[in-house]
Amino acid sequence: MCEHIEDFHRTVLMLGALALYADTPGADDLFIDTIGPSLAASLPEPPPGMFPPGYDPTNGPDYLGGA
Repeated sequence: MCEHIEDFHRTVLMLGALALYADTPGADDLFIDTIGPSLAASLPEPPPGMFPPGYDPTNGPDYLGGA
């Protein structure tokens, strides 16, 4: 597996673990608020083939409260 794909998967797993941790009683909100955005910003581009050709993540339905 190429390093780029491994980095993507590892970062997604860390984001998932952080989300689970955020829902645990006594979770450190300062840690979550500090690490979460940094971890999300470090997410590399998705590996080729992850999304179908022509997929546009900004072309979705409007949600209540969304921009």
